[in-house]
Amino acid sequence: MILTDTHTHLYSEAFDDDRDAMIQRALAAGVQRFFIPAIDASYTKAMLELKKNYPDNMFLMMGLHPTHVKENYKEELAHVASMLASDDYYAVGEIGIDLYWDKTFLIQQQEAFRFQIQLAKKHNLPIVIHCREAFDEVFEILEMEKGEDLYGIFHCFTGTLEQAKRAISYGMKLGIGGVVTFKNGKIDTFLNQIDLKHLVLETDAPYLAPVPYRGKRNESVYIVKVLEKLADIYGVSQEELAAVTTANSKEVFGV
Repeated sequence: MILTDTHTHLYSEAFDDDRDAMIQRALAAGVQRFFIPAIDASYTKAMLELKKNYPDNMFLMMGLHPTHVKENYKEELAHVASMLASDDYYAVGEIGIDLYWDKTFLIQQQEAFRFQIQLAKKHNLPIVIHCREAFDEVFEILEMEKGEDLYGIFHCFTGTLEQAKRAISYGMKLGIGGVVTFKNGKIDTFLNQIDLKHLVLETDAPYLAPVPYRGKRNESVYIVKVLEKLADIYGVSQEELAAVTTANSKEVFGV
């Protein structure tokens, strides 16, 4: 059984004490493909180190996270553009809009989101969207940019059935992680109305650990708990769910 974690921050400081052991636990559980989203330029070196140490398992993205869109965002976007032009990346992400922590830089977040979507189109890459308390703002930009060349993953999807269908209409798969195991997560109440071909698995490690690890550091190996819950929701075997979601990830990332 091959599992794919389509969104995991393995370079995070949270793993500095046991990174290799943590990755080995995931590999032993069948997680063989790890897609690594970017945050800002300060993490690029650590991301490249991961790829060097695990060349067959690590697939890097490049992008500027919306919560890191600050006064220097144009320098950061120049770094993203430069890295995409100089090396192989599998997506532009994670990008989007986050109005949960701070609304100060909304206009800059919108500008950065559109700029990075256009970079993705230029390089024929998918996008990986971060959206927190900003569905209307994200959909507004996707509506402007929609087309055959717009596709990717709506990471950590936590919206309604209607929002799920709208995200899919823009060429997005839904990234399903630990939230699906939460009692108040809500997406478990309607996901079985969405065809499995639209879903991929993710952890967002070290964040959003699934039950029974909720509140603790998340790891890629815990994707097994997401798999178990989704297999239960859809009434299919874990093996089938692993195969379908890994195939979906290959469709998005091309690898």
